[in-house]
Amino acid sequence: MEKMRAMVLSKCAPIETNPLKLTLIDKQRIEKPEEILIQIEACGVCHSQLHGIEGDWQDIGIPPSLPTVPGHELVGKVIEIGKNVTKFKLGDRAGVTPLLDACGNCQYCNEGKENLCESSVVTGESLKGGYTEFIAVKEDFATKVPENMKPEYAAPLFCAGITAFKAVKAADPKNHKKIGIFGIGGVGHMAIQFAKTEGCDVIAFSRNLNHLNVAKKLGAIDSIRFSEKQDEFLNTIKEKHGMLDAAIVFAPSDLATDSAIKAVKKGGMIVLATIGENPYFKAFEEKTIRGTVIGTTKDMEQVIKVCNEQNLKVFSETFPLEKANEVLKKLKESQIEARAVLIP
Repeated sequence: MEKMRAMVLSKCAPIETNPLKLTLIDKQRIEKPEEILIQIEACGVCHSQLHGIEGDWQDIGIPPSLPTVPGHELVGKVIEIGKNVTKFKLGDRAGVTPLLDACGNCQYCNEGKENLCESSVVTGESLKGGYTEFIAVKEDFATKVPENMKPEYAAPLFCAGITAFKAVKAADPKNHKKIGIFGIGGVGHMAIQFAKTEGCDVIAFSRNLNHLNVAKKLGAIDSIRFSEKQDEFLNTIKEKHGMLDAAIVFAPSDLATDSAIKAVKKGGMIVLATIGENPYFKAFEEKTIRGTVIGTTKDMEQVIKVCNEQNLKVFSETFPLEKANEVLKKLKESQIEARAVLIP
């Protein structure tokens, strides 16, 4: 059996202990006639992956099994196709989101919401992940990427991009024109741009001054440093901008979620794209709280289309595959400007 290089997690542990080990594992191969084999050119490094590696989310079953090859936003070249494949040809560029597979038969799949399928398979939570050289995937769960898109640009679109796109759509941007975005990292910097394409005014919030500078570069009308002193923080927002029409929370902080809810006007919308404690919520203010999680293949096609047509920016830094532990440590310490990308 041919082998491939992979960064393998055998036991959840703090990233400082270098839990990912460069290992030779069996090379991925096509096992079903509707699959394609992708030679990975780039894989983005996501904050949720850090939580999985360090064991923060074991109580909700993440990762579901070990050992695993992390990485769930990847782009590469199609080097082999199954006999029933019609969507791709050899040499095409393709990308894969965290949604690696779904049952195709349940209520959610039949409604075109396969990202909610109870039997869905997540990329990077088995030996099928992006921190390696090859991956096999059903053609229905891969998305074509234009040849002119560089891999380090395209890869982050397959988690950060689709998460941002879907969260902005969930915020009802046509009616909620003044949107606060809490957390300006890999996902947040994309959300600013998607909100702007919908005609929204964006106010960015982050603890990190570098991230606030990124927000300004991308056209946020204001960027405000997040503060633990909630009353002062909320007063600053109110004095400068009044109440927000909507807020989107990417920051993994219960205080950020609570502050976002309090910063939004009565009848407004709060979209949560993170996991945390249930926030305090006044029903009589008629606010709406919505959750959001990645998206469907159709959503992903829209992300590629919008980014290509409107030339949206992806701030990324590239690193070799074997530096995965160091990159995740930098991410943990907020030393990555927006998105790190591993190159096999």
